[in-house]
Amino acid sequence: MMMLLYIGNYVVFFALLGIKNRQLLVLSRTSVVITFSWIIVTCLLTSIYGSYDVGVRKSRPIIISVTLTTLINDVIAYLLLNIMNRNDDNNKTFKIEFVGIFVCIIIIHMIWIVFLTRLGNGFYFMVNEPEDTLVVLEDMSQEAFMRRIVGVFHKRYRITRVIESSCEDMEKEISGSATVFLYNLPMVRRMELIDLCFRKKKNVYFNPQIYDILIQTSRQSLFDDVTFLESRQGTMTFEQRIVKRLMDIGVSLLALIITSPVFLVAGIMIKAYDGGPVFFRQKRATINGCTFTIYKFRTMKTNSGNRSVTKDDDRITPVGKVLRKYRLDELPQFINILKGEMSLVGPRPEMLENVEKYTSEMPEFSYRLRMKAGLTGYAQIVGKYNTTPADKLVLDLYYIENFGILKDISLLFQTVLVLLKAEDSTEGFKK
Repeated sequence: MMMLLYIGNYVVFFALLGIKNRQLLVLSRTSVVITFSWIIVTCLLTSIYGSYDVGVRKSRPIIISVTLTTLINDVIAYLLLNIMNRNDDNNKTFKIEFVGIFVCIIIIHMIWIVFLTRLGNGFYFMVNEPEDTLVVLEDMSQEAFMRRIVGVFHKRYRITRVIESSCEDMEKEISGSATVFLYNLPMVRRMELIDLCFRKKKNVYFNPQIYDILIQTSRQSLFDDVTFLESRQGTMTFEQRIVKRLMDIGVSLLALIITSPVFLVAGIMIKAYDGGPVFFRQKRATINGCTFTIYKFRTMKTNSGNRSVTKDDDRITPVGKVLRKYRLDELPQFINILKGEMSLVGPRPEMLENVEKYTSEMPEFSYRLRMKAGLTGYAQIVGKYNTTPADKLVLDLYYIENFGILKDISLLFQTVLVLLKAEDSTEGFKK
């Protein structure tokens, strides 16, 4: 069905635009160039945004990912067609043509994506019963939390039992389940249960710890005929620092120019609401524990106190709700990036009070200060505002240990997905 989706999009594009451009329907330079462009861009964007993976993700995330990939692909192919139509036989100068047909193609593509995604997920879960799922916890107080996050995928996983890791009949419990979730178990006990699941041929999920990230990012080294795993600390090379800084300067300058109308409108609305300051300033921590002043559009009432946002926080102004929902309050941080205090991609800068609190609870939290703070990051893309500090730490360390310039570019593209799931990504902490 995935091939049907992509081939259908391709056929619609070429068939409709081929009405006015016969070269698209025959073997020609135009059709060959646009076809190769279509394949390459589809592969690249699918690796960034995700594929048509029905049965794995819910319909809405799949629709958003595939629609974004298709929309960008459509625009690139459409521009290529107009560029290649500039020749002696067609247009003497570059022209944007066939706009009406192009709009129709986009609409048809969106309908096609929604239809096949709903159909694909519906058919998958019709022929595949939910897997009987066992949840193993160290502390039963986490039961409600695990039922909530696994329950999001209730069509795929049906929780039949929730038990403590000290259960005496663990082998029997695992044997009676198709899938096992292990959450926050001590390392030794977790390895015992993973080994048991492996022997019983059961699917197993477990949340990673710092040790797991170091193992995952290690590489094989041979000393004579003995295999070792080499774990190098996630530091950037000199060349990577130069490229990353140049990318920060170029993108932040361009972003400040493009979003200058937003700065003007947001500033006027914030000032008109209560006459308070337009910008919010706060001390934050970055690489090596250095502090800097972060800039954001003010989204709260004046003198609101210095604490994290909670769900339905009454300190947020009506203007602030709109700015926060679409992450527009973060735009002034491009100034911090231009000054070199932040980077485009990296761990989000925490309030100094939070750094002190989290580090006292988890000494490993200081590890995320090994890289300059970023406007966006892996934890922000796959997590939420209220993702627990421990889970954010794992995501940030995963980014640090897997750092690469291409990875940064991929995360910048994926940031668009955060804006499209605004309500989830900006959900505040519970009071």
